[in-house]
Amino acid sequence: MGKRILMIEDHEDNRRILRDLLTSKGYDVIEAENGIDGVSAAETYRPDLILMDIQLPGIDGYEATRRIKANSETRKIPIIAVTSYALSGDDVKAFEAGCDAYVAKPFSPRDILSKIQGYFA
Repeated sequence: MGKRILMIEDHEDNRRILRDLLTSKGYDVIEAENGIDGVSAAETYRPDLILMDIQLPGIDGYEATRRIKANSETRKIPIIAVTSYALSGDDVKAFEAGCDAYVAKPFSPRDILSKIQGYFA
C-alpha cells in the first residue's frame, strides 16, 4: 500500500490537480472539502501526510491544523500548508499554527512533490 495523503482543499480544480499529481506517483489520496471534515478525516484515516489549504469554509486551515496537532493521535502527522496566502508573514502564521512546511499557490508540481517526498525519505 502506498503512502496515504489527506488533502484538505475546498476548490475542486485544485483537488483534481493535486489528486492527479499524487495518484500518478502512487500515493493514496483522501479528500476533505472543509476544515471540520479535514480534522475528522485525519482522526479517522491517520494519513502519513496532510496537505492543508488555509482558506477553507467553516474553520480555516490554521484552526484545523491546531486541532490536528492538539490531538495526541494525530499530532505527529506532517502538515504542509498549500495556500494562495502568500503575503509576508503568512508562512509564519502557518508555522505558528503547527504546519511543518509551506507551499504557495500556484506551485510547481516538481517542488511540491519534492517537499512531500522529503517526509517519506
